[in-house]
Amino acid sequence: MTASAARDGLNQAPAGQTATTIDRSQFDNRPSFSVSDVLRDSPGISIKQGNGPRDFGISIRGSNARNGFGIRNLVIFEDGFPVTQPDGLSRSDLIDPHAYGAIDVVRGPSSALYGNYATGGALNFRTRPGGTIDGVEYGVDGGSYGYLNNYLAAGKKVGNFEGSLFASDTRGDGYIGSSWFNTQTVNFLGTLKATPDDRFTVKIINNDLSTRLPIRQSLNQYYTNPFQQGCATGVTAAAGCGTVTLNNNGFNPTAGTDKETAVQAGLGRNDRRTIVGGRWEHDFDNTTTWRNQFVFDDRNISQPTGTTSAIGDFPSYNYMSDLTKRGEILGLESTAFFGAFYNTLTASSDTRNVMPGGNATLGRLSSNLHSETTNYGVRAREELKLTTSLTAVAGVGWETTVLKGTNTAYSYAGPTGVTTTTLTTADRQFQNTAPELALLYNLNNEWLFRGRVATGYGTPQVSNLFVVQTGLSGNNTQLQTQKNLGYDLGFDWTPNNTLKLSATGFYEFFRNEIVSQATPITGISYTFNAPRSEHRGIELAADWKFYRGWRFMAAYTYLDEVYTEYVENITNGAVFSFNRAGNKIPGISPNELTARIGYDEVTGQLAGLGGFVEVQWKDSFYMDNANLLKAPGYELVNLNVHYKTDLVSDTFRSLNLFLEVRNVFDRTYVASANNIANTVTTAGLQNPASTLANTTGSIYAGSPRAFVAGMKVAFK
Repeated sequence: MTASAARDGLNQAPAGQTATTIDRSQFDNRPSFSVSDVLRDSPGISIKQGNGPRDFGISIRGSNARNGFGIRNLVIFEDGFPVTQPDGLSRSDLIDPHAYGAIDVVRGPSSALYGNYATGGALNFRTRPGGTIDGVEYGVDGGSYGYLNNYLAAGKKVGNFEGSLFASDTRGDGYIGSSWFNTQTVNFLGTLKATPDDRFTVKIINNDLSTRLPIRQSLNQYYTNPFQQGCATGVTAAAGCGTVTLNNNGFNPTAGTDKETAVQAGLGRNDRRTIVGGRWEHDFDNTTTWRNQFVFDDRNISQPTGTTSAIGDFPSYNYMSDLTKRGEILGLESTAFFGAFYNTLTASSDTRNVMPGGNATLGRLSSNLHSETTNYGVRAREELKLTTSLTAVAGVGWETTVLKGTNTAYSYAGPTGVTTTTLTTADRQFQNTAPELALLYNLNNEWLFRGRVATGYGTPQVSNLFVVQTGLSGNNTQLQTQKNLGYDLGFDWTPNNTLKLSATGFYEFFRNEIVSQATPITGISYTFNAPRSEHRGIELAADWKFYRGWRFMAAYTYLDEVYTEYVENITNGAVFSFNRAGNKIPGISPNELTARIGYDEVTGQLAGLGGFVEVQWKDSFYMDNANLLKAPGYELVNLNVHYKTDLVSDTFRSLNLFLEVRNVFDRTYVASANNIANTVTTAGLQNPASTLANTTGSIYAGSPRAFVAGMKVAFK
């Protein structure tokens, strides 16, 4: 860890990591609704639509591409404060890009520094400092499908205190039937330099979300009715509408069932997320810094997303303490780091049946899960400058994870619902160690070469242990920790201040990779370990200001990810086994590209006027372990015109206007395709792609052509 990174609370990616920083200049002049609009500028990143307007699956090197909702297999921070809970779940609902000045993307296994779940890497969102805002800014974005975002940023640096406050109110009708949303976010960062040696930082985030959710479609339903129009009721539903089958009595089908659409049933999410963190940094001298940090993170959910609704409160606590020492070892410049950490989450959550009646009427209890997740350990890191050109970085992390859970499943017999309960318990302890080694070689001012060997690990979450392949409650407690060993080799070439090229090749070996896939029960996923798999790929990035006012940017990722050892058992009367070795891991797009060319007038009366054309390409990918069915790829074109000018006024500082056309050619495309399970006939033959194409619970379509305009005014 570099000294600056330690002092700023991991506000930037430490030396030795394979990393990209996305700065505000890349998204300040466009309508940045979600992480999807900003993170595509980094190679290695892939984005998929989740369950909600700003709930996106963020994947680094394919790490999260198989998950149906939220973010897993990477660790997320805001200003160095963790926003990944102890069970490894992160969600992007609380992320409004207008609040941030930069985002650091750390790619590849990084558990030596970031601990459990960092098999894919890490993200750090950096809030705009108060001194940078230096006043008040008000902005509004609005456009197609009822989209409206009012936001406010205020910040100041006064004496030894610097603070910034961001607030936004975002709402829209959604472009798919039953996808109306309304979400509010507050984000505060304040730092006080109490003495020359002591700094105190406070972080507060609160997000309230209310949204309706459509039902994920089969591939055939998507082709028929991608935006789920005409889906008012199950009886009158148009072809291609997703439906769920609900028990009329709320507990079993003895009183009959009703097939209902998402609109009719009232499916959606009503969630709140509150994070409060504090950090104290103390300098013993000008070479040694001690840091203590505490975070309280509460996730409160009510999620009727299908035939059942998840209800629960998930409070967690995260404490860390570390020392950073800057000096010399045998005459060589050194930065040494040692830290310890402890975090825990204890919760009791219910799964209740959804029944007819509209507005997600709740029936009886389906299951209750009492869970405890605890992680504790230590980490150490040494950065040593061997010569003026060569720097070595070595690190190691050790961690114990304890998972405890009691799952109570409820079944109801007969018309009166005689209750039977089935208990499944788990008490698992995992110990993991993650070493890493990196070398950085500055050939000269133009060339930086990077080499890295690193490891990562990620334990299952408690809820994974109690869902079996049918989607029902059961015993899945045999799940193991996934581990990966990765090799990175790359370079950065910066011949002048107008051009930067980066390239990285990587090869990662996984053991017991945790993979999830959809089950026959809508909204429920099944998790399993693939014994061995390999991930390899290439990441390329370019930023070229090739002529005055002109700028070309591109981020490209190639992924080749395969099972090398995995036998899948599928039951239909008997159990049939299929060897998946050599098959592509589903959900992984092999090619993704974001490229943008733009022009900004820098002088004259039109100074500040500019625009760009952007192309996004995502290749087709397999949806199943047998590699029989593919989700189609797509190419999108976005067009942007913007104008920014300083204002001569005692009140106003600047004005920023923009207009953007998304998906200019109105392409219909897949924004999200969850993995689906293969099935077999009673004779043990795998059902073909034509059958799998009717498997529901997978696809959300992406937005058709949309127009978004916005303005931002900065006040003094």
